[in-house]
Amino acid sequence: MKIGLVHDWLNQMGGAENVLLQLSAMYPDAPVHTSIYSPELVDARFGELDIRTSFMQRLPGAIRRHRWYLPVYPLVFNSIRLGGYDVVISNASAFCKSVRTPPETLHICYCLTPTRFVWSPDEYLAREDVPPVLRGAMRPMLALMRAWDRRTSRRVDRFVAISRAVANRIKIYYRRDSEVIYPPVVTSAFTPADAAEDYFLVVSRLAPYKRIDLAVRACTELGLPLKVIGAGRDRQALEALAGPSVEFLGRQDDDVVRRHFARCRALIFPGEEDFGITPVEAQAAGRPVIAFAGGGALDTVIPGETGEFFTEPTVDSLARLLRDFDDSRYAANRMIQNARRFDETVFVREMKGFVETARAAHLAGIARPEAPDAG
Repeated sequence: MKIGLVHDWLNQMGGAENVLLQLSAMYPDAPVHTSIYSPELVDARFGELDIRTSFMQRLPGAIRRHRWYLPVYPLVFNSIRLGGYDVVISNASAFCKSVRTPPETLHICYCLTPTRFVWSPDEYLAREDVPPVLRGAMRPMLALMRAWDRRTSRRVDRFVAISRAVANRIKIYYRRDSEVIYPPVVTSAFTPADAAEDYFLVVSRLAPYKRIDLAVRACTELGLPLKVIGAGRDRQALEALAGPSVEFLGRQDDDVVRRHFARCRALIFPGEEDFGITPVEAQAAGRPVIAFAGGGALDTVIPGETGEFFTEPTVDSLARLLRDFDDSRYAANRMIQNARRFDETVFVREMKGFVETARAAHLAGIARPEAPDAG
């Protein structure tokens, strides 16, 4: 099969980019079509791939300030026509699933989430410190983008969701069914330690929607040691909230991160994520997870066995759980066993199987779930 890959943007590293690297390893001859690409801002392995950018690559400030151009993205991907492929896989958290493919090409969307700021604007913008007046001015534009996003979702033949939460959103927003295939996690890279040390851990990009503020404030109020690994635009605001028991370690290399996973009392995962790889990594290292009861954590954490949930996105709710948390209640072997359900080998097997089965059905003439959009 001749396969093409599509990605929203390549100017940062995160879970979406790690999925793309895994898809590229599965299909090494597949070109990657994207809006913008900055080699210095992503993993060096992308330099070995055939990456094809859009006209947006030439726009001033697009690499570092791609959010300025959000209204342009529909035009960017609407203009990309991908003929000559047997299968196109769009690795989408925003607009890249709207690329055009001919009827003979199977378009599979590996959906990381329906576009957050389009479908949940109040929740997203509240954490981004956008003035209320500007939020109001954006509403008409966002309504148009929702309509466009739903309409162009018909260009996808088959949806794959990264979690049950995302599958539910696809059903609500796009009125489409989807298969759940969890993202790849390299669980073999983690080794349990002989004993835990006295600190809780956060490993995350420091962005407002990640809700790291809940962990910082709860541990500050209780005087509990917390180490925060990660960088991002929210660091200064988080440091202003933190007391002496909270330590910011910045961005660390993989070996340091793995050592901290293995030695922490527990990972705190305070935001609602579409999937969330760090809870799986903590369990692979034999450590429990304290997570907000929402999003992908509901798929990856087993209460009473591999961690616990706090039920409200508040400092009080998290603090109540932390106050009496006993990490000795959780068996390392059980946590490691649970983490292996999300190993990269499982992703490769399930995704390849899905592509082959869907391609066979497509060739047999099974129609798209909804008529493709021509506009």
